[in-house]
Amino acid sequence: MFFRADKKNKGTLYINEPIEAGGGDGELTLNDVLADPLFVDEEYEHKAESERLRQLVNTRLDGRERQIIRLRYGFDGNEPLSQQQVADLLHISRSYVSRLEKKAVERLREQMKE
Repeated sequence: MFFRADKKNKGTLYINEPIEAGGGDGELTLNDVLADPLFVDEEYEHKAESERLRQLVNTRLDGRERQIIRLRYGFDGNEPLSQQQVADLLHISRSYVSRLEKKAVERLREQMKE
């Protein structure tokens, strides 16, 4: 009877069953490699928000504010810079960078709420 019942289940995959036989505690299961739909949805939302923010930076900020935000937050795969590094690069004071950044971030925050 056992073999008959087992024959019916032949080819059945169980979500927590190891994918490869190895006998270790760290075996990879099907559950480990399947995409979690909730996580995929969150990732999609995050990408959509990031894209919207990039568009707002490019369209709603003036040239200097845009440049400061892009440098400070590492747009286009660049490393984020400190306020002092941005100030040195643009030949302005660190406090001026701080004021412009604060103004630009507030403007972006308001636009993201709409």
